[in-house]
Amino acid sequence: MRAIPRIKFAYLPTPIEVLPQLSAKLGGPKLLVKRDDLTGLAFGGNKTRKLEYLLAEAQAHGAHTIITAGAVQSNHCRQTAAACARLHFDCILALTGDKPANPTGNLMLDQLLNAKFVWTTLSERENTLNRTFQEAWEKGMRPYLIPYGGSNSTGASAYVFAVKELKDQGCDPDWIIIASSSSGTQAGLVTGMRLFGLRSKVLGISVDKTKEDLQASVAALASDTADLLGESIKFLPEDIQVTDDYLGGGYGVMGIPEIEAIRLFAREEGLLLDPVYTGRAAAGLIDLIRKGFFNSTETVLFWHTGGTPALFSEKYTQLVDSL
Repeated sequence: MRAIPRIKFAYLPTPIEVLPQLSAKLGGPKLLVKRDDLTGLAFGGNKTRKLEYLLAEAQAHGAHTIITAGAVQSNHCRQTAAACARLHFDCILALTGDKPANPTGNLMLDQLLNAKFVWTTLSERENTLNRTFQEAWEKGMRPYLIPYGGSNSTGASAYVFAVKELKDQGCDPDWIIIASSSSGTQAGLVTGMRLFGLRSKVLGISVDKTKEDLQASVAALASDTADLLGESIKFLPEDIQVTDDYLGGGYGVMGIPEIEAIRLFAREEGLLLDPVYTGRAAAGLIDLIRKGFFNSTETVLFWHTGGTPALFSEKYTQLVDSL
């Protein structure tokens, strides 16, 4: 397998914990959690793994400024801002939505980490990113553009090696449940399963895309990631396991299933989830257990991708208080 540049700053390996009380409460299979909320960079999360490779590539290109995009409460943007602070890059974030009067949650942390902001809409995000990059280039800022979610083959390769970490920890569960949106984490995991010979089935709980769209994007990115690593593997959409049954009210809309999941994980295991990604993935996991999707003898690992600062955003605390 081809080696690619990496700057080590994540706290790895992240621990694997058993969730006996939650499993008993749900009457389901043996439940484990992989704690990528503990990667250590400004409250951690899955993007920290990706940034070890993305920022190494940026350094190799002589970049001085990192530009990326996300929602107002983006975990990816918060971790990118933190990594830039540590490695002395300037950081510009293109955020979709309206600028709030009182920054909370991830946005407050972005400000603390000295990121600069460009505000845009979802439909104009790509144009805004390209324009911001061009303006930074013309000013001599030596920009490097990280795609939404850090989800290109460089970023996804981090989760190929996360599978090796899992194998080295002696863990090969029957199922891995993951929140899936920009495709990078799931693409890396399915590529890693193939390359390192684990038997685990990776099921992505879609946060915002249809099943067909997510299968296609994960398969394409997994194929590109394998190619980057010097391995000739072609993934097809039908190779990718995804469910879009838990989209609820749409991206970032926390409903009763997400609130129940967040409360159950907190009250049974003292484990905090986030409102957008892990809350929705956990809601899907809980429903699948209740429907008997998993065999009672199976082991299911929930891959915690982080994001807990969003719990402290005004939008979500008000919703929880109202129920």
